[in-house]
Amino acid sequence: MSSSNYLYDSVFGHTVDSKKSFLINQNGEMSYASFHELVNQLANTLKVSGLKIGDRVAVQAEKSNVQIALYVATIKSGGVYLPLNTDYTANELEYFLKDSEASIVVIDSKNEDSIKKTIRNKSVKILTLNENETGSLTSLSNKQEKVFDTVPRNPEDLAAILYTSGTTGRSKGAQLSHNNLLSNTKVLKDFWKFNENDVLLHMLPIYHTHGLFVACNLLAYVGGSMIFLPKFDSQQALTWMKRANTMMGVPTFYTRLLKEDLFDKKLTEHMRLFISGSAPLLAETHIEFEKRTDKKIIERYGMTETNMNTSNPYDGPRIAGTVGLPLPGVELRIADNKGQEVDKGEIGIIELRGDNVFGGYWEMPEKTAESFREDGFFITGDMARIDENGYVIIVGRDKDLIITGGLNVYPKEVEDLIDEINNVNESAVIAVPHPDFGEAVVSIIVRKQDSVNEKDIKDHLSDKIAKFKQPKKIIFADNLPRNTMGKVQKSELRKKYQDLFNS
Repeated sequence: MSSSNYLYDSVFGHTVDSKKSFLINQNGEMSYASFHELVNQLANTLKVSGLKIGDRVAVQAEKSNVQIALYVATIKSGGVYLPLNTDYTANELEYFLKDSEASIVVIDSKNEDSIKKTIRNKSVKILTLNENETGSLTSLSNKQEKVFDTVPRNPEDLAAILYTSGTTGRSKGAQLSHNNLLSNTKVLKDFWKFNENDVLLHMLPIYHTHGLFVACNLLAYVGGSMIFLPKFDSQQALTWMKRANTMMGVPTFYTRLLKEDLFDKKLTEHMRLFISGSAPLLAETHIEFEKRTDKKIIERYGMTETNMNTSNPYDGPRIAGTVGLPLPGVELRIADNKGQEVDKGEIGIIELRGDNVFGGYWEMPEKTAESFREDGFFITGDMARIDENGYVIIVGRDKDLIITGGLNVYPKEVEDLIDEINNVNESAVIAVPHPDFGEAVVSIIVRKQDSVNEKDIKDHLSDKIAKFKQPKKIIFADNLPRNTMGKVQKSELRKKYQDLFNS
């Protein structure tokens, strides 16, 4: 075995000015030295809590300095980090915890009782971490030493599992290795020209790849700083932007900033880079943003299973409506459903190969086999074409996955819950363009009787699925369009309701 921890040593363990601020927020500034002391205390906490090499640490907690340090501590101590969306209900968490066989679960105190009822395996260690950084995790870590011997890990060893939604069936745990994460970080450093002088305005959640791996790994790798805010807020963004020179966001961030009169050329003149991803950015948003700031947003394309794949260039044309060029080291082809590359300009499925591409789905060998070609290319399911300049233009998905505010929703999960309701005959859940969220969840419902109303639907869903999965609009219809095989034609529904939020 290697004597080093591949990801930790490269991204977090290298020499940085220990007095320099790594995390900055409303509570003050945390230097690199203080951050690493906290990481070591948390690593010792995991060790005394029984963590063994390769064990999963599942975390559902609000964004905080302690939480990001817990991620680093998990990597340093040889564990596998499993971040979970804070909107997930106890009902949803039960699946993730059981499927991953997590040995340590970190949860907000307010959810502790429900989790204890959910977890039947009494050997699982439950720790608490609250939004204000109190809880049993911090109480225990305060008693630990501020030094920790790094646990060796190899490039191919598992670093994290992120659950990703499909359009049917169970959520899948994408297994990301130390090399998957480090290789992508190295590429993005050069492609986006990040260095130790960068200060990133970080308002993303840290339970998915964008906020956690793309942002945090990258800034730690170059020795930069992050203004680490709990969530996006337009007023907070306007205030803190004065101290930043880079920003990563989802389209919702940019549409909301454009509604603020104070967001103008003067406020942004010192900013060198705005990046958008996780959902399509409307061309009109690109145009309005450039008009307002004299700067062009870089739009890129990534996935849970692959991290970042393409990006509009730092130096060179940034073309609205495209996600740019394949990143160095990423092989990208547009193929038909048999894996044969289509002619340039034709629409097909994006397939990817490279060090950034994950090794497979947790405990799902058949699903993994289905997702890769024999030559190692990963079948993304995203439909796209390549224009005359070599830029990738995503045109949709071969399945019906919804991405709302950068978060994935698969329709079948919502449909199954709606169909449980008495006097609901059937339902179809679709994505509809939304000016703020990119896409909105919309449900079309056929009733057996008119006694079922919108409130009944909302009440039934309120405690069963996360709020972002719940329909933003409920429409009652006499029937659903079907083809000759009886399959619901969601493409017709999307076309019919495409202007639902434009009025």
